[in-house]
This record gives sequence, structure tokens and C-alpha cells, in this order.
Amino acid sequence: MARLSHADVRKPGHKATTLRLSTFWSIREAIPDQLRRALVVVSLCAPLLLWVTLYASGTVSPLFLPSPADVVRAFGRWVASGDLVPDVVASVRRVTYGFGLALLVSVPLGLAMGSFRGVQSLVEPMVSVVRYMPATAFVPLLLIWFGLDEAPKVALIFLGTVFFNTLMTADTVWQVPKELIKVSYTLGATRAAVFWRVIFPHCLPGMIDAARVNLAAAWNLIVVAELFAASEGVGLRIIRAQKVIQTDLILAVLVVIGLLGVVTDVGLRLLRNRLSPWAR
Repeated sequence: MARLSHADVRKPGHKATTLRLSTFWSIREAIPDQLRRALVVVSLCAPLLLWVTLYASGTVSPLFLPSPADVVRAFGRWVASGDLVPDVVASVRRVTYGFGLALLVSVPLGLAMGSFRGVQSLVEPMVSVVRYMPATAFVPLLLIWFGLDEAPKVALIFLGTVFFNTLMTADTVWQVPKELIKVSYTLGATRAAVFWRVIFPHCLPGMIDAARVNLAAAWNLIVVAELFAASEGVGLRIIRAQKVIQTDLILAVLVVIGLLGVVTDVGLRLLRNRLSPWAR
């Protein structure tokens, strides 16, 4: 009987493991649903496992890193106090107004910058300079200009997102192949038809993705926006908890902010897939 060489002996699952690794590192290729779900579970459970491990090992004081159970109990106290819903509603309202105004300004301006070189030359230098100014540095001016009501909070979110979204929108327009525009003119399309039937549909998915990125910045700014003269809001809840070192409540509020951000991001992603299914 011929002997099998060592190279001919394969461990069970060797081929499947190799295939799985090859699939994992495939560039821009779809992965099996089973693998995708497993990776999602790992992504969500790994930080939680690290958190529990650090707490159980005593490496970090519970004062600075409470247990997940402590955070759940802090969330329960927040709900029982009746402050959860008013805080969430107030913060969502401010983000909606501030970022909504930013979209109303940045999307038309970005489309114009990306489509017309004259508008780009006129607007881009100013936008490029102002976008490097920290939005939080405008807080004293916003308080002087708008007082202590809702206006400075909304204005801060607006300033922190409008310039970046403008440039990102313009960038999506610049990525429209020039050949498509030339072919459209060759086929007799007017300038308006080229804009609305070629440029706009092509860059619509990119504009929605830009909004998703900058919406995250809006949620980051809400904590700063609620520093001044706010009576409710998730940012205010963090500030009050920080004064008495309630790290469990701070973490609970951060989890809520993260969930709100995920919900809004998923909403925009579904909108993108609905309006431009070709870009999935």
C-alpha cells in the first residue's frame, strides 16, 4: 500500500478555514450571511467582554469604570425620574433643527460648487478657511449674538456641520465622470437636463452618505451645545452627572446617544437605498 505523505494529510476543516480566510480578505466582494452575522456579533460583544474583564480584574476603580449592571441600574433610575423622554426629545429637536438647516444650505451650495467652476472659485476659499475654525470656539460669540435660548444651541450644530457637508457634497459632484456630461450634451440634452438627470442622480447616494458622516458630528456637538443655559437634554444629563462623578449615568447616557445615532444613520441608509437602489 502506498504511503500518504505528510502534505497529503489534511486536518478536518482545513479547506473550509482557508476558504473562509480568503473570503474575509476579498476586496469589495460580498461575504456569506453566516460569516457576516458572526462578525457583527463579535463586533458588538468584544467591547462588552473587554469592559467586563477590566471591571472584574479590578484594574480600574469602579468609581471610574462601573460594571455594565451598574450602568443598567443608572439607566433605570433615569427612566424612573421621568427625565429620559424630555432629555431625548430636546436633544433630537436641536440636532434636527441644526443639521436640517445645515443641509438646506450645504446641499444646494455643494451642488453649485461641484457643477460650476465660477461658484467653486467664489465660495471654496472662504469655506476652506472657515471649516478649520473649531465650532466650539464660536460659543462666546453665539451667546452674545443669540442670547441663552435655543438659538445658540442650534447655531452651534449648524456651524459645526454646514461647511464640511458643503465640501463633501461638492466632492461627490466632482466625481461624476465628465464623459457622461459630454455624451449628454452630444445627445441634445440641455444644461438643466444634464444637471437634474445626470449629475444629481449620480451624486445622490454620495450626498446621503456625506450627510450620514456629518450627522455623527452633529451628535458629538450636542453635548457642547447643551452646556449653556439648557434645562433638559442628554448633554445636560452628562454635565450634571460629571459634577457628582456619576460615571454609571454618564455611560448610560452615552449608550443612549450611540443608539440614537445608529437609528438616524440606519434611517439615512434606508433612504439612500430607496432613492438610489443602484448604489447599494
